[in-house]
Amino acid sequence: MKHPLRTHIEEIVPLTDEEFDFVLSHFGHIKRRKHQYIVQEGEFVDKEYWVIKGCLKSYFLDETGKEHILQFGLENWWITDYESFVKKTKSKTSIDCLEDCELLYITYENREILTTKMHKMERFWAKKSKLGRIALQNRILSLLKNSVKERYDLFLEQYPQLLQRIPKRLIASYLGVSRETLSRLHS
Repeated sequence: MKHPLRTHIEEIVPLTDEEFDFVLSHFGHIKRRKHQYIVQEGEFVDKEYWVIKGCLKSYFLDETGKEHILQFGLENWWITDYESFVKKTKSKTSIDCLEDCELLYITYENREILTTKMHKMERFWAKKSKLGRIALQNRILSLLKNSVKERYDLFLEQYPQLLQRIPKRLIASYLGVSRETLSRLHS
């Protein structure tokens, strides 16, 4: 059976067995339990994570302690605090496990090695970066122009698998509304 990371990468670029072995040799593997952090605000982040199994949330707490969810991470998704990862600054976000998780990770240095030595991996991450920017732009536009109902309907359309896996209060936080407002949509 093909390694899930290889399947993921080959959605964009083909790899030989030797190339994939080289790629995989630059990754580490970890398992984390539900409620464990992989990133905490204020830490320096030197790893980007790829989700093999599980669900995570990336969030920050405002000055009142209110949680604002930036992103969820599911199987085949990448997650980290990208500013900290790239600029080597302290993390502005935290990422913790909503379920038991199995993750692969790559350090910034190993990612640089792979993109330097393998043009295919440079193309892979360039494409993933472009797709990530498009998703972020669409999310911002949705927050700015769509009603709560439209944002919720779009969320359900884009991420139906999340509805069964995460509490409604987290969906509300992601959509930028209160739990009560989200509940009214179901009434």
